[in-house]
Amino acid sequence: MGFAPETLICLLCVILLLPAPSTSQDTFTRSRATYYGSPDCYGTPSGACGFGEFGRTVNDGSVAGVSRLYRNGTGCGACYQVRCTTPEYCSDEGVKIVVSDYGEGDTTDFILSPRAFVRLARANVAKELLAYGVIDVEYRRVSCQYSGHNLMVKVHENSRFPHYLALLVIYVAGQNDITAVELWQEDSQQWRGMRRAYGAVWDMANAPTGSGSIKLRFQVCGSAGTKWVQSRNGLPGDWKPGVAYDSAIQLVA
Repeated sequence: MGFAPETLICLLCVILLLPAPSTSQDTFTRSRATYYGSPDCYGTPSGACGFGEFGRTVNDGSVAGVSRLYRNGTGCGACYQVRCTTPEYCSDEGVKIVVSDYGEGDTTDFILSPRAFVRLARANVAKELLAYGVIDVEYRRVSCQYSGHNLMVKVHENSRFPHYLALLVIYVAGQNDITAVELWQEDSQQWRGMRRAYGAVWDMANAPTGSGSIKLRFQVCGSAGTKWVQSRNGLPGDWKPGVAYDSAIQLVA
């Protein structure tokens, strides 16, 4: 089987020896995985999670589209350890991926970026593994780790100040899902829930405004249960589309 030139470039630029990902879940689930074409071997900025450029390059481009694990967008940003099961070609640890897209394949749970797929392989046999196209794998959820990053809130580029606000919550650490986002409405003294527009994008028409910052809080579902976590830094009252704001909080595993 022949390979596209960009896929062969991946074989040269990807470091195959990776540290073992940290995890608190011991049980692996059996499935299958494949990969998609990419001009630079990274992810796609147009993924169904709505991450844009973040979804292309996060985790050094080791990202994946998923089907069952997408969970109507709740699964966006989750991290998994994926390893293939053919001993002569597959490394022991496999690859740690971040969910950035929705995708269905040939009875597969993962459609990997080329960078992620070749990282499943032992040193010097990635080309042979690519020739399979679809492979048997096993996976488990693991903690996402973003050294040097707090939880960030990015104003989506489609937002229109002040009438329409759409947000992305990125760098969600641990094994945590964001299941709700609320903004504080100062004049009525109450929290207003945002709508999950699609994937990881939350939106609201006629969002709160003001000269000060807008308080945010997130409903976080993780191994410790479900709880509300409030951002230490609010969203600026004059928020700008395309800008990411630091929440000054970090989520734990």
